[in-house]
Amino acid sequence: MGRTALVLGGGMVGTATAWHLQERGFNVTLIERNEIGRETSYGNVGLIQSEASEPYAFPHDFRTLARVAFGTANEAIWHLRDLPSVAPALLRYWFNSFPTRYARISSSYNAMIQYAVQEHERLLTQIGGSNLIAKSGWKQILRTQRGMESALAHARHLSSSYGTEYRALDSRELAIAEPSLKIPMAGGIWWTNPWSSSAPGQLVEHYANGFIQQGGTILKGDARTLSRTASGGWSVRTVEGAVEAEQAVIALGPWADTLTRSLGYRFPLFVKRGYHRHFSWNGSLATPLIDTENGVALAPMLAGLRIATGAEFARRDSVPDYTQINNSEKLARQLLDFGNPVENTPWKGARPCLPDMLPIIGAAPKHKNLWFHFGHGHQGFTLGPATARLLAEQMSGNAPYIDPLPYDPTRFPSAL
Repeated sequence: MGRTALVLGGGMVGTATAWHLQERGFNVTLIERNEIGRETSYGNVGLIQSEASEPYAFPHDFRTLARVAFGTANEAIWHLRDLPSVAPALLRYWFNSFPTRYARISSSYNAMIQYAVQEHERLLTQIGGSNLIAKSGWKQILRTQRGMESALAHARHLSSSYGTEYRALDSRELAIAEPSLKIPMAGGIWWTNPWSSSAPGQLVEHYANGFIQQGGTILKGDARTLSRTASGGWSVRTVEGAVEAEQAVIALGPWADTLTRSLGYRFPLFVKRGYHRHFSWNGSLATPLIDTENGVALAPMLAGLRIATGAEFARRDSVPDYTQINNSEKLARQLLDFGNPVENTPWKGARPCLPDMLPIIGAAPKHKNLWFHFGHGHQGFTLGPATARLLAEQMSGNAPYIDPLPYDPTRFPSAL
């Protein structure tokens, strides 16, 4: 069959994987059960976060833990009904957030993040420019002086450790930069180098269209039908019949464990669920804003003003709980004037996470010609093209541009 590949999953991670493999001479078929870019990649704030050199750590300070535990922290909520299923992974997440382990993890995380904007830019250069991208960064806004001091300390840390660029804004400077804000804030941190998209799902579609224009194929199909072929390759059923290829990539985000478990793997994948809703409005923002003290994001989108939440620790498919998005709307209305909801119900999605905060990228240990590419947590939209390059280099037998070992599936020996 030669250099042929199936990529299972049509989000940012899977679409970028298909593109990178195609660039290296593979004949690629991208398989998606629904529409391209309409699952997890659709539901983010649209940020390509070059400043996110460190992953979201599990909090260790008593004040934050108490707020989350007693349900007074809008930025993170949990449900007793789901605790038994998510607790083991969360315990490992908490353990890996201790300073020594976290510093080592952050070094590997930054190795990917520092190429995020560059790899998105390379796709856009090859495919053609997009009016869906703004290159003006985003602003972290703080309501309290205590929050501002903490945010500024973190910004200084990122600057000294990774060279991250930012601009500190006092209350007056922030009000000038974002005149739509209704109330005075303590200040803000303007992360100047990240990009943002006004339609994240459409940006994934844009990349997918570039893949098609270069000869790629996208088919609707069910990844759960993946099976071995007599020749040692892989086959999956699609609406146009069975499709075969020499190699296959599982890039299914929060659904990856459904397929990998059927193949005999037990990776500690868990999800942080999130919600968003669009609202009509006539205002403007210079950049997306995130009220980090309350876990509320405000992003101008083509569909309206998107209000997005922090993390909900729950099983992927348990019933929605709109408490967090409803609270986020109330908090957002304190900051901006906007109109009624665009959608009848909020959007709900799931971020695929691993306890060590790093994605799984590499060859399946027990199956020849099978590859894993999932578990990007909050940053699949940001990291998709960068980690897709790494995987494509491994599949092509080329020297990887960053060390692949920290992301290798074998780092979870109990899962194999």
